[in-house]
Amino acid sequence: MEEKKKLDWSTFTVNIPIDQPEEEIMDYWLSQEKLEKWFLKLAEFTSSEGNKRGETERIQPGDSYKWQWYGWPESVEEHGELLKPELGEFLRFVFGKAGNVGVRIVKENGQTILRLVQENIPTDEESRMNFYTGCKTGWTFYMLNLKSIIQGGPDLRNKRSELQMD
Repeated sequence: MEEKKKLDWSTFTVNIPIDQPEEEIMDYWLSQEKLEKWFLKLAEFTSSEGNKRGETERIQPGDSYKWQWYGWPESVEEHGELLKPELGEFLRFVFGKAGNVGVRIVKENGQTILRLVQENIPTDEESRMNFYTGCKTGWTFYMLNLKSIIQGGPDLRNKRSELQMD
């Protein structure tokens, strides 16, 4: 009988195949302008020297961010910092109290796969639901939306303010 593996609530991985060049996929993560096309309503970045980055300027490790989402009141903001990417990653950031996120592109069986790993997630009961389950569900949706946008499909986000997500 196979032993059941215990679920590790401190980390998860989301993978999605995207049939586009790696550079193009990475570009959608590395500027305010591109992040707002598929992920965020507002993605402001400030350099470590305190200068606000331009909308098309490439973000850098050491930058801090302020993010807002469609479907949520403007009072719901996430603040964090971009970290130095680890081996194989093109982006790494502190995701508020929900841990750290690393993003990379891998090739498997000739397929380009966008891989996101969220780790160092607190493991108390509330964090399991809000961060492990909630973030994994959210990243799955937003990465699917990125695939739709980058491959010429529709933006799947709810942009109607009267339809709040909370």
